[in-house]
Amino acid sequence: MPPSVALPAPSRPSPPVTSRRRTSASVVLRSVLEHGPVARSTIARLTGLSPASVTDYCSRFTELGLIHESETPRRSQGVGRPHVPVDLDASRFVVGGVHVAVPYTTVALLDLRGRVVAVRELRHDAAEGAEAVLARAADGLAALLARSPRLRCLGVGFAAGGWVDRDSGTVVEHPLLGWHEVPVRELLGARTGLPVHVDGHARALVNAERLFGRARGSRSVLHLFVGNMVDAAFATNDEVHHGPRSQAGAIAHLPVPGGTEPCDCGRTGCLQVELGERALCRRARLAGVVEGVNPMHVVAAAAAGDPVAARLLVERAGAVGRAARLLLDVLNPETVVVTEVGILHREDCLAALRAGVGDDRAASVVPSSFPDSVLAVAGGSVALDVLYRDPLAASPEAI
Repeated sequence: MPPSVALPAPSRPSPPVTSRRRTSASVVLRSVLEHGPVARSTIARLTGLSPASVTDYCSRFTELGLIHESETPRRSQGVGRPHVPVDLDASRFVVGGVHVAVPYTTVALLDLRGRVVAVRELRHDAAEGAEAVLARAADGLAALLARSPRLRCLGVGFAAGGWVDRDSGTVVEHPLLGWHEVPVRELLGARTGLPVHVDGHARALVNAERLFGRARGSRSVLHLFVGNMVDAAFATNDEVHHGPRSQAGAIAHLPVPGGTEPCDCGRTGCLQVELGERALCRRARLAGVVEGVNPMHVVAAAAAGDPVAARLLVERAGAVGRAARLLLDVLNPETVVVTEVGILHREDCLAALRAGVGDDRAASVVPSSFPDSVLAVAGGSVALDVLYRDPLAASPEAI
């Protein structure tokens, strides 16, 4: 893996980055992301910053290579020179993304718009330790970068289910992987030579939805992730709630009324063992629908006309909707995003999800904006969220 890549240094000295300046820089770059190509005067109107401040930030972002001027000037409605809009420069920089799931690791490169540039899945053995899995992920990222030598990597985002502590960069506990107190930031950073940012995948996907997806502009967002792991994340006023040591969103052991599946915690009917992909695949195997543990095989069987597979998926989606309703009653978010295989690929599952939520809130519930790349986006969005929150810190020379 190449050494840490810094953005080009500005040609003029930079003032110290205060909290206010950091916030202003963030809103300017977010405005370019959301509205670009966009005139500087429009950014000033949207953000409430002075035209001079917007011009200064845009100049710095241009020097750093984060934005560029659009090729085609736009004439203003009145007299005077045409506006020269600015837009993100998505051709130079990428971030690396690593998502560790139970059966495999996804490594990817994402551009500044959150689009997947390259992706690779790396299978891992259940007996492998965390260090081996992370070393393979680092090597996988290096291989992707080697194929695109013109791209420069600003850093790596890591996401996984379970209990992930953002501040310490640690996977505190992932019971299905058998990981406990794994120093991911330290291990991946040493292997890649790049800045590494770590978070849980539900929180990572909330940030992806806020920056690049359907939840952009929502004042509050709930994300429910239903895979092998089941967890949630909540954001309000553009801030994701983490809680002490990032334990917020741990819903795996919420009780499901009528649940019958035994859980390792000693109880019966916990949310994760009832609705997780392992339970879906076990029920599909017992019904003779599929073999193995890949939930996409159940989706494929339903698409091929198997009524039992379709029923299993629809029943699961309805149960997910009822679980989401409980969280809705507590948190009352403006938008609910659900990541679950049936809901991502079948309209009848989406309908069952919304029916489980209830007619009064059904319109606020949407599937993930990234149906074909959700795990790649989860990893990369951890790093992209850091960039958009503090763009002037993307390079040490920019501070």
